[in-house]
Amino acid sequence: MTRIRESFRREWRALYGAVRAALVARTGEHLPLRAKPRAWGRAIPLTLAAVSLTGVFQLVQNQDWGYQPVQDIGAVRAADPLWLALVRTPLSLFVPALDLPVWGALAQILVVFGIAEICLGRGRTLAVAYLATLAGTLYARVGIALGPDGPLGLPASDAQVVDTGPSAAVVGLAVYVCWANRAWFTGGLVVLAMVVEVLVKNNLAGKEHLAAIAAVALGCAVLTWRQRGSGGPSSERPCPTRSGDRSWKPPTTS
Repeated sequence: MTRIRESFRREWRALYGAVRAALVARTGEHLPLRAKPRAWGRAIPLTLAAVSLTGVFQLVQNQDWGYQPVQDIGAVRAADPLWLALVRTPLSLFVPALDLPVWGALAQILVVFGIAEICLGRGRTLAVAYLATLAGTLYARVGIALGPDGPLGLPASDAQVVDTGPSAAVVGLAVYVCWANRAWFTGGLVVLAMVVEVLVKNNLAGKEHLAAIAAVALGCAVLTWRQRGSGGPSSERPCPTRSGDRSWKPPTTS
């Protein structure tokens, strides 16, 4: 237990150092928790926009006049035509589930999206988030087609479940950031937590989280294979300290 605890401690220290260095590189200044909003706006504009959009959707969908418009632009069901689900998937990420407390979704986005945006940049953060969300959306259709008898299947009633929220994107980003920073113990803990979730509550959301992990893990494997094939480093360079610094090396956890 002591070795495992020390491994987690080293990984979190390395990740904290990488995030702090990237913040300095992006803003030219250290950003404590009490930093001015303008400074945080420069550091994580995508994250703050995502939090704001999620909050707006939550307010609107709880109004008598706003529920249906939000459903029309962001609610995804496996029973919907595939083209419609694909069109709605990008915004579905920011529509919080009505049966869950919205503060949980906002906290997930602020912490995980924030770390990912600092380490990966806006473009890659969005790409990984949507890959994970899309994987969950497509898995729902496959699972229903397989039926409830198999371990990967779902009951037909799940076709009518409204599938929204940032959780699949959050899980996918967490796994990707752990891979990029070689935080293997932390990444394994995320995967284990999602497996336990499915074992405890075998529902659509839990299995979509596993689908998101599988999609991101496949993407990481492809990137690793391409980097090795080209003679480059075997893992991502997660949080460069400053643009153009070729001497920077990822934090080690050994």
